[in-house]
Amino acid sequence: MNFETPKKYALLIEQAHLVGKEMFRPISRKYDRAEHEYPVELDLLASLLDGLNESGALAGAGAGKLKRGGGKSEAASGVRNGANLATVLSFTELCWGDVGLALTIPRQGLGNAAIAAVANEEQLARFGGRWAAMAITEPNAGSDSAAIRATARLDGDQYVLNGEKIFITAGSRADLTVVWATLDATRGRAAIKSFVVEKGTPGMQLLRLDHKLGIKASDTATVAFTDCRIPKTNLLGDPEIRAGEGFAGVMQTFDNTRPLVAAMAVGVGRAALERTQELLRAAGVHAPYDKSLWRASAAEAELYRMEAELESARLLTLRAAWLADNGIPNSKEASMAKAKAARVANHITLRCLQLCASVGATETELLEKWARDSKILDIFEGTQQIQLLIIARRLLGKSSSELK
Repeated sequence: MNFETPKKYALLIEQAHLVGKEMFRPISRKYDRAEHEYPVELDLLASLLDGLNESGALAGAGAGKLKRGGGKSEAASGVRNGANLATVLSFTELCWGDVGLALTIPRQGLGNAAIAAVANEEQLARFGGRWAAMAITEPNAGSDSAAIRATARLDGDQYVLNGEKIFITAGSRADLTVVWATLDATRGRAAIKSFVVEKGTPGMQLLRLDHKLGIKASDTATVAFTDCRIPKTNLLGDPEIRAGEGFAGVMQTFDNTRPLVAAMAVGVGRAALERTQELLRAAGVHAPYDKSLWRASAAEAELYRMEAELESARLLTLRAAWLADNGIPNSKEASMAKAKAARVANHITLRCLQLCASVGATETELLEKWARDSKILDIFEGTQQIQLLIIARRLLGKSSSELK
């Protein structure tokens, strides 16, 4: 593995860092306080990103560009650094600025990643350039996506959706929602498919917006579907229920988006660590890297450990994204990156808050906000425990029914 960041992404990283520094940081506290108020400043950023993506200047960066590479034969002809790696690198910098604001950039929703992963060419053209949320979790189906009970029934040229979805990121703001539902609850995982529902479709009702611990700039919605009719052509992927295949088509979305969540964690973890180093230096605590751990002060030793942990999380994240770009199966690596980075970010933000004592706990510093924001990264897109379970299955060669 080449540990150097590809030179072609230098401008992308610089631009994303400037957005995090000059746009996100100044309004971070504003939208932390004004929960559910839409950050209008992001409209200009979204338009800029659209233009740069269309011109090719951002090398395809963005959640809507996440897609598995061409396969091993293509990878064998040369290493590809594509949209997955570009998006991971850019979102690390954006989330160094603010996680909640990064999650609410128009047309960068997790639903956009789902569409990019499994949509056909006609659907990509029809849904392209629109903001898509993703609706998976239900009141009785959280970490176990196979327990989904929302239903989709084919009626002529339409599917009829019924069910309730909770914790939908950008659920009230997005133009589209990718809804996971089952065609036949008796057929298990194989019957779970994803469907695109346009905002305002009759039978789709916004029930509430949730108040949260962190990422308050991002809206989190609960939506009900009652005899909600959508065109047959809005089903993503294969409409056939094929026994034994599970729901690989929609699960591939996670293989693309879990490295993205890991990148978010690396970004906020780095932000907290850098700010803590600045505050400690101002207080006379230096970490000059010329001492062994047992000769360093407790604070210095803790900084060394956190830096090492963050770097290992970053490298796992880059590896998982690189595998996706090169068409190589990355389910294990995606879960490893997400589990490691999310845990590390949560530990770093909380530990930095503790190291800075009362200074870090006040609203004059963003450290306390980063500590709150980081927790969700260990929960959504599959909890820490689910990631460890997936990793164990891959290492031991066990199916989901064999290792629960």
